[in-house]
This record gives sequence, C-alpha cells and structure tokens, in this order.
Amino acid sequence: MSGIAIDAGMLAQMFLAGAKQLESQQELINELNVFPVPDGDTGTNMTATIMSAAREVAAEPGADMEAVCKSISSGSLRGARGNSGVILSQLLRGFTKVAKKHASIDGAILADAFEKAVETAYKAVMVPKEGTILTVAKGASDRVRELADAGETDPDTFFLGILGAADEMLMRTPDMLPVLKEAGVVDSGGKGLLEFLKGAYDGYLGKGIPFENSPEESEEREQEKQLKYAYCVVLRTILSQPLNRKQMNDIRGFLTSVGDDVSVTEGEEGVSLHIHTGDPGLVLQRALMYGSLRDVSVRDIRTEGHVDIPSGKPLTAKTLQLDATEESGAEEQGEHKSIGFVSVCAGDGMVEIFKSLGCDQVIEGGQTMNPSTDDLLQAASRVNADTVFILPNNKNIILAAEQASKMSENRKLVVIPTRTVPQGIAALVNFIPDDAAEENESMMRDAISTVSSGEVTYAVRDTVLDGLKIRQGDYMGIGDNGILQVGSDRVDVTVSMLEKMMQNGQELVSLYYGADVEEQEAQTLMERIGEKFPQVDVELQYGGQPVYAYIVSAE
Repeated sequence: MSGIAIDAGMLAQMFLAGAKQLESQQELINELNVFPVPDGDTGTNMTATIMSAAREVAAEPGADMEAVCKSISSGSLRGARGNSGVILSQLLRGFTKVAKKHASIDGAILADAFEKAVETAYKAVMVPKEGTILTVAKGASDRVRELADAGETDPDTFFLGILGAADEMLMRTPDMLPVLKEAGVVDSGGKGLLEFLKGAYDGYLGKGIPFENSPEESEEREQEKQLKYAYCVVLRTILSQPLNRKQMNDIRGFLTSVGDDVSVTEGEEGVSLHIHTGDPGLVLQRALMYGSLRDVSVRDIRTEGHVDIPSGKPLTAKTLQLDATEESGAEEQGEHKSIGFVSVCAGDGMVEIFKSLGCDQVIEGGQTMNPSTDDLLQAASRVNADTVFILPNNKNIILAAEQASKMSENRKLVVIPTRTVPQGIAALVNFIPDDAAEENESMMRDAISTVSSGEVTYAVRDTVLDGLKIRQGDYMGIGDNGILQVGSDRVDVTVSMLEKMMQNGQELVSLYYGADVEEQEAQTLMERIGEKFPQVDVELQYGGQPVYAYIVSAE
C-alpha cells in the first residue's frame, strides 16, 4: 500500500473495528485498575462509551464524512461513563472537529486531528494528570506529527509508528504515577486507548473484529433487548392503606426485575414511580394492587409516541396502544420551581434519604454503575426547574456530570462536585430554598468541604496499595484520599478507619449500612463507635447500597 487516504467509509470501518477491539479487551483493562474493588471499572466504562457511538455509526452505512464524525462525536459524548469514558469521548470529539471538514484524510490532516483530540481532552480535565490516558494520547499524537512532517506516506509505517509510540508511552506510565508502580500495573485508560488504536489499524487492513449493531451476537437478541426497555412509564398510586418498609422494598424489587431506570418515591398523596420497561401492563397491574392510579403516562422511547391516561379511565389493551405520531418531550414532574436536584446513589435506603431531603430525581448508580452523560441529561429533563443542581456523589461521575451541564439546552445545570454520598447529603441539608442559585452553590460547596467520608468493601484480588498488603477477600476501609485500613473483620475495619478519619474535632458520625449487612451487626458497630468516641453523636441509617457494607461520614 502507498499513500494514506481515509474516506468516510474507511473511517467508519476503522472506528467500528477499534470499538470491537476495545470491547474484546475490557476485562483485561478492568484488571489493571489500581483499586481492587468490585465496582464499575475502566474497561467497562470505556466500552460502554464507545459502543454508544459505534451503534450510531453502524446505523448509517454509506454516510458522508460529516455524518460519520457527528455520529462518533455525539454518540460518545452522550454515552460517556466514568472519567475514562469522558476523556475518550473528548478525544473523539476533538478528532472529529478536524476530520469532518475533509472528504478524505491524509497524513497531514491526521496529525492535525490527533493534535486537536489531545488539546480537547486536556481542556476537559480540570487538573490533567500525566501517566494516564492523556499521556498515551499525547505520545501517539506527537508521533503522528513527526511522521507527517517527515513526509511519510506508507500506511503501514505510519500506523505502526503510532501504535509503537502509544505502547511505549503506556509502558512509561508507572514511572509517572507512583501508585501504578506500587500496584505493578500500567494505566488502564491508556491501555484501553491503545487497544482501540490497534483495532482501528486492523479495520484499515480489513481484518478487524466484525461489528454487529448489538452487544449480543444475533439480530433477534438485539430486537429483544430493544423491546425490553421500549416504554417509559410514570404514574402516581393513591394508596388504599399505608405501606411498610418491606412492602416498599418489594415494589422496588419487582420493578427492578421488569425494567431499569427505576425511581419510587413516597409523598403525602401516595407513591410515585418512574420506570423503563418492556411491559407497561405489568407495572400498571402491580401499582393497582396498592390503590388507584393517577397521572399515568406511557411513552414509547423508540418513537417518542405516548399516551396519557386520565384518572379513572379503564386500563385496557386499547388504552395502552401508543400513538407514535404524537410528539412527546421528556416528562416534567411537579410544579415549576426555580431550583431542583438530580442525585446519584445506589440502594433503596439511600434513594429514600435523598428523596426525603428534597431531591427531585435520583439515578440509581454510583460505584457499581457509573451513569452516562445522557442518563444525567434525561434525569435533569424530568425536573421542572430553571436551574438543576447535579450531585454526582462519586469522583468518577463528576466529569460526566460536567459534560452534561455543557450539553444541556433547555435548562441550566450546575454540578456540585460531591465525591461521596455523605457529601451529597451535606449539600442537600445546607440548601436554602429562598436563596438564589448562586448563593446556594457557594454554600453547598462550602458544606461538602467539611465532610470526611469512608467506605468499607472487600478486595477482589491481591495487591499492594498505599503501603498496605491486601489479600483477596480482605475488607478495606477507603477514605477520601486512599485506603485507611485493611483486615478480615469488617466491623473492626470500620472502627479503625473511623479512628483515622476523626482528626479534626468532628461532632457527628453518620453510619449507613448496606444491603448485605444485618441490622444487628450495624447496631453492634454503632455501639462500638459510641464507646470509642463518647464525645460524638452517632446516627445509624439503612442505606441498602450494594458492594459497600458501610458508608461513614464524620463532620
């Protein structure tokens, strides 16, 4: 081969092959994560991000360069999950800014596109850190520029040079980040980028992994997947009698089994719910078991058709037929107000806590599943407010939230950079409804800076981190700035972790226990904390969060 000439069809082919290569290596990439915790990992997040774009690209065969670039950019931006996914989406966004202007890409244009990709990604990160995916991207970009300036036109020499530079930089990441060297791994995000570039080169050669516009292996399974979550159901149930906690948990459990994006909230006039499901009838029948239905809305997510069912109207199969020609925007719930909230957390107890503090929309996710930029945008669109504050409650969701705030078109989104669930709770507690959005933003930012947080979970592999030897199955107490305690007993680990958190005269300790913890164990832990720190008040609440046995705050 001689001469580099990448037209729209070839760019699409390379991108899809790169996406499949990244997907095929996601578990290997996950294993490179420094923290050995059982949560959403780099490989998973990068794959979810790029597959969001790949599905858009594959859906438009024969598209021109501008259309291909738009699909790559918009699909990855909206589908971005986690810090690594957001950075990947920004790399793709920068690349396509240059590529979309040309019918065919040669070496010089490729160098410009790589440089724009790196520039865009670095700007998206408030404090860029070397030894990460950014460094690997920069190494590849520098090599592209060298080859282009030298007049290299042989595609094999060109692309192998890019891969060699990216691989070389990846191998150097442990020398730039001591935590990588201590754990004995290279940067996982950089590895994900390298795998994508490898796949793209295979696509150029016509031998990449075939892409099917589905995470499944067959078209039938993809159709089933689409039908499974075809409808968005929103309703209120006027209760015939009050529900106890077990009944509320049963409702959430049932809804989770028949759909996703589940939100269930109690109010003075009953229970409100939101769900994406493949069978609205099942949801309506279940809700009718507890009382009469009000304000029922069923929307076809695929076509944006919907039907609103007035109170008292018989619920029949005919009633539920959707008018796909009828336009429907995102539902806005409740009366209009100046300020609203979207929060991210996991666990039925945590959801109840955030709702009780005035949060309008709660996305059930966090460590175990980072919501995408689009998830955050959709949740915000359901809040009937001029300004919507987003509480990510996880350091790996902040970038996606900030990306959502920049993409929002119909309302102002403001991100309060809460890195933990306790910080999110502190922000809501300090919110003053009568004050302006700017004043509340300042107060909430001040409030979260006074909260020390800790989480207790188990290790999924052996490693050495923060000078501590960690064995698979050990419990780890993780503070705001790293691992504080490791041991075989989670109650002991939690108490020891809290000792290291109590350094600034804190007066209140809040303890949230998870789904896998018996209440008696949590009560024992609360008593031990009270004995150890008699000068502080201790509050115990059920969080129901998965994976993390205890979430602790001290303030």
